[in-house]
Amino acid sequence: MQRGSFQWMKSLNKAIILNKIRTSGSISRAQIAKETELTPPTVGTIVKELLDQELIKESELGESQGGRKPTMLVLNTTGFHIIGIDAGPSNILFILSDLSGNVVDKIDREIGNPINETKFLELLTHGVQQLIEQNSQLKFIGIGVAMHGVVDSEAGLAIFAPNLQLRNIPIKQHLESTFDMEVKVENDAKSLALGEAWFDDNQISYKSMVAVNVGRGIGAGMVINGKVYNGEHGIAGEIGHMMIDINGKRCTCGNKGCLQTLASGPAIADRAMELLKHGEKSVLAEHQIVTAKKVYEAAEQEDVLAKQLLYETGVYLGIAFTNLIHISNPSKILSVVEFPKLVSTS
Repeated sequence: MQRGSFQWMKSLNKAIILNKIRTSGSISRAQIAKETELTPPTVGTIVKELLDQELIKESELGESQGGRKPTMLVLNTTGFHIIGIDAGPSNILFILSDLSGNVVDKIDREIGNPINETKFLELLTHGVQQLIEQNSQLKFIGIGVAMHGVVDSEAGLAIFAPNLQLRNIPIKQHLESTFDMEVKVENDAKSLALGEAWFDDNQISYKSMVAVNVGRGIGAGMVINGKVYNGEHGIAGEIGHMMIDINGKRCTCGNKGCLQTLASGPAIADRAMELLKHGEKSVLAEHQIVTAKKVYEAAEQEDVLAKQLLYETGVYLGIAFTNLIHISNPSKILSVVEFPKLVSTS
């Protein structure tokens, strides 16, 4: 086995054990080995490493199963904190959480338009710095960045952020040199998938699941055997460019009828505008600017046109999800829809 493969397996086993301790609340080494199907020596080695790092701690003795009472292990939830960054197309959300995922503090910053690489990195720096200054009494273990677009997670590089029109942003290098902390950078949909798998108490979801993020674009993150699947060039999961209608509208990728042209926030607003221009009746006609959020609000008011648009959007997403199920056979599909400010491009 190559060293890289060994390190990956050790990292995966460490994550499995850490999450098992977190979800169990209190658990013995022997029980970890039994429930994770890892060997006792592997569990013992990794537990010692986690104890040395103060990520977990020993607690009271457990119930005897015929021999000595086992020493129980618990997550040291408040010993360290993590800074998370969600860098979307229009704003950046900075959060501070403990190791159990409880949010302690957060900051929201809008991204100006246009923006260049320098200004974008300055926004990241200032947000992280503010969280640290506001919580100076805490210990920080690292920074995680969920970035929209194409990401090289190994290099921590945002290869292409389409909505910001930025390329090759050295996020990891910049933040690590500025704050002297380990930084992980991943695509936002893949981060969503990994976070859901990690914090879902159902261990089956940890092994195999898909998370779909619907907003300005549509992306998916796939977790297979506990690890995010990136594909050969790191672009696995770009289901927004799954072709649904071969005679459909031209997509930004160059193809026609991509899911993104039918079910994303801007696509919903575009379809609404087109129908209004053809004389369709709707309360949406009262607005000079139509957004996906306004379509949703109109549907809540029982507007027939808006309800039909959302129904059709559900059909398109259903087709894509069915394709995903046949391809990857996940135990779970999670969909997050967020398009409050996405405006028609017509």
